[in-house]
Amino acid sequence: MAPVQNPYEPADEPESYIGLDNEHAERRARERGWTTVRALPPGTIITMEYLGGRLNFEVEDGTVRRCWKG
Repeated sequence: MAPVQNPYEPADEPESYIGLDNEHAERRARERGWTTVRALPPGTIITMEYLGGRLNFEVEDGTVRRCWKG
């Protein structure tokens, strides 16, 4: 059975953003259709609710170190 694609999310792999500088990553994410993009410093405490169309970056020294949907 194929995974169900969330209709609010572009067909994009979060791993493709790792290693990019934050500004380039945010621009690329918006061009690819993400409606909400947020950059967070390492260790930031966030709530665990899932928001379709949101892409999260963990940014350290201006570089994306981790990226996940929701």
